[in-house]
This record gives sequence, structure tokens and C-alpha cells, in this order.
Amino acid sequence: VYLETYGCQMNVNDAAIAWAILQKSGYARARVLSEADVVLLVTCSVREKAEQAIWNRLQHLKALKTKRLQARLPLHIGILGCMAERLKEKILHREKLVDIVAGPDAYRDLPRLLAVAESGQQAANVLLSLEETYADILPVQTSAGGATAFVSIMRGCDNMCSYCIVPFTRGRERSRPIASILQEVKMLSDQGVKEVTLLGQNVNSFRDMSEVQFQSAAPPVLSRGFSTVYKPKPGGLRFAHLLDQVSRIDPEMRIRFTSPHPKDFPDEASVLQLIQERHNICKQLHLPAQSGSTRVLEAMRRGYTREAYLELVQHVRDSIPGVSLSSDFIAGFCGETEEDHQQTVSLLREVRYNIGFLFAYSMREKTRAYHRLQDDVPADVKRRRLEELISVFREEAARANGALVGRSLVVLVEGPSKRSPSELCGRNDGNIKVIFPDAEVEDAEGKALVRAQPGDYVLVKVTSASSQTLKGVPLCRTTLSSSTPC
Repeated sequence: VYLETYGCQMNVNDAAIAWAILQKSGYARARVLSEADVVLLVTCSVREKAEQAIWNRLQHLKALKTKRLQARLPLHIGILGCMAERLKEKILHREKLVDIVAGPDAYRDLPRLLAVAESGQQAANVLLSLEETYADILPVQTSAGGATAFVSIMRGCDNMCSYCIVPFTRGRERSRPIASILQEVKMLSDQGVKEVTLLGQNVNSFRDMSEVQFQSAAPPVLSRGFSTVYKPKPGGLRFAHLLDQVSRIDPEMRIRFTSPHPKDFPDEASVLQLIQERHNICKQLHLPAQSGSTRVLEAMRRGYTREAYLELVQHVRDSIPGVSLSSDFIAGFCGETEEDHQQTVSLLREVRYNIGFLFAYSMREKTRAYHRLQDDVPADVKRRRLEELISVFREEAARANGALVGRSLVVLVEGPSKRSPSELCGRNDGNIKVIFPDAEVEDAEGKALVRAQPGDYVLVKVTSASSQTLKGVPLCRTTLSSSTPC
């Protein structure tokens, strides 16, 4: 089986889950497409562009499948994930070459679906579940040379933002039992993984209801000035408890998490307090804003005003000095005026994010926006606004990152730089890419000269900065616990 992954980090984790299930059923992993009997595409539906990439890929695979049939070496093709959930009939009917379609909650069914495909029939399972978290499946999925890994802590989303397809492709929100998450993180620590990212559509609304005694807790209180379309649910062990437990497993393992929703900070102040106190919880937060206009935020059903969001940003910066902030923005949402757009521009300037993910709005069927709003911003206007947002973001990120020049940062080495084999690449605590020469440095004890390897922590003095990258000189290999100047 050959797996190709498109879209978000959640899909990277889904590919690992699918592989773990197939491996138990006797499948081997093909490292190149030409060796494969089965090709599975783990797909994304968040934007039209993401889906178009899959349609284009299927045309390429169609030619390959035809050649294989002529050689009597059948090739089976499967579409997995969000696009499978959203477009089941269209995929099966439009692309007759697709043999199986499996939604995000149907990966356990993959061996049966493939057995049906072997008999010459198309097979599909896109049933969404209220319980499925794949808690008992430990995916061995690492990246960056084995230094980092993703751990899914929950699936689905209840927020129902008007632009978002996720609740319809991934279902309702449900959380994994903490015990299974801790088991997976411990396994990764034993394998030498040095950074784990806890994944979910809305990680800070996590609640483990797996044991009776967890169910008596009071419901959480939302951040001041924030609201939600659903009633906050009582009971369960919350995200702060999980973060506390995960960070205790290995003091030399960095912990990140994504993506939180701003409404679930900061009245659970213990989350921000933990980030500030624990040396191995990264001082980095993803705070997706989506827009800087209160009017547009209301149309998006985000549950906060511009003022409430800025108050939260200030609270985060007061709680975690030096925190690195990242965010998501959508250009050209339904009804967005030029004034709304300029308010987003000014928010980018005011907050000055280190990392940003910016996209033009793409209308998705099934969403509230599709049923209730008009996609009335012309494509060329969306493009212009997006380009302006990107330009302003880069300008401000360059300033934010420029403030790090002259400082010494602990960098987790991921591997050689893509542009130069004589340089290494890694990320600092704030998740900013750092490039530095692959040179001999002192080890943590200062007793020998060593070359840094993937998974090593290196103290790097920053010499220059851009909007996306820091460059520097390595000082010494270090540890996360000490990380003292060499």
C-alpha cells in the first residue's frame, strides 16, 4: 500500500492510523508508487484548491491504472478522509477508477473495503461516529528524521463556524481517554522522539469522559467577551489536566498543541500558567483570528469581537512573556467590505504575529454560509486583499523575528536544510525555522566536539531574521532541562 497525504497535520495523523490498521492486516508499505498494489490518498476539503489537487492527481493515476491493467497487474485506488466524506457519490461516479471511499471514522473498515475492491466492486464507508477516536491504535508516524511526531487527542468539532466544512466531514467533537494519549506519548519518548504536537480541531475544549469519576466536574467558563453556539458541557478531565500529565512524561521532550479556539482561553488560566511554568511546553500559541472586523466575525459565527480577541492577546502576552503567536486569516469572506478588510490589516499590524496562515475564502457546500450568505466578493478582489494581508503579515513578522537577532535560542535539529547540505534546519521554542551551519560544536558537558544530529538540541545565536526564517551560528549542543549558555 502506498499512502499520499494532503492537507493538515490531522491528515498526517490519519494516514498513520490507516497504515497501522492495514499493517495489522498483513499489508506491506510501498515506498514508491511503482511498487504499489493499492494507492490511498488521504484528502482535504477545507478549500476548493485542495480538492482540485486530488482531481488532478486522479487523472495521473488513471493513466497508471490503465497501464497496469494491460500488464495484468491491477492497481486499486482509494480516497480517504474529508473529501471522501463530502463527495462520496461524485468520486465513485465521476472517477470510475476509484475502488474505495472511506471517511475519517471508517479507517478500521479499510481491510474489508479493500477485500471488496479485490473482487472487482467499488466499496464505500463514510459513516460518521459519535465515539470513534482510534484510542487503541498507536500510529507510528514521525517526521523530520524521527525528531517530531503528532498525537491526535480528539476528533471532530462542535463550533459550527459558518465558513467551515470540518463539522460535516469529521463529525461531532469527541476526545480520547487521557490514558491512551499518555501511553502513545510515552511510546514516542521511548523511541527517541523529542517533540510531540497534540492535535485536534479544538484542543482546548478537550474533555475526557471515559471514567465515571470524571463526569461530575463543572462546565468550563469561556474567555471574557466570548460566546458559543452550543451549551458548554459539564464533566470530564480538561485540557489543562492532559497538558500537565503529558509534560511530565519526559523533561527532554517538547510539547506543542494545535489548534485551540480563542473562546476556550483564558478562564482556564491553568493552561497559560502551565505554558509559562513548564520548560518543555513550548511558549507558542496558535490563536486563529480569521478576521479583524467584528461585523465579519459575527457573520463567521466566531463568538467574539475584535476587542475581545485583542484583550485575549494582551492577557496571553502578560501571562507568557516572549510568547510566539500564530494565526489564521480568511480574505474575502461573504459580505466583507473594504473597511472590514482594512480592519484585518490593522489587526495584523497591531498583534504582529510570528507565523501566519492566510487564504482567500472558498465557499463550501453544507456550511451555514452556503445556505445563508452570498459569496459576493469577486475573485480578483479576494486575490488583491489576500496579497495585501500576506504583505503586511510578512512585514510585521520580519519585525517580530528581527527582535530575536543577537539572542541565543534552543533549536531542535530536524535535519539538513533543503537549500544547502552544509547547513542544518530546526525550530526554536516559538516554532520558527532556524538555519545554521553544520559545524562541530561542544557537547553539553563541554568535553568534546560533536556534529549535531536530528533530535539534538543546539544553542544557536541568531545573526539575521526574515519573516519566515532565522539564521545563526551554533554555540553548543545542549539539553532542554539545562539549556544554559555555553
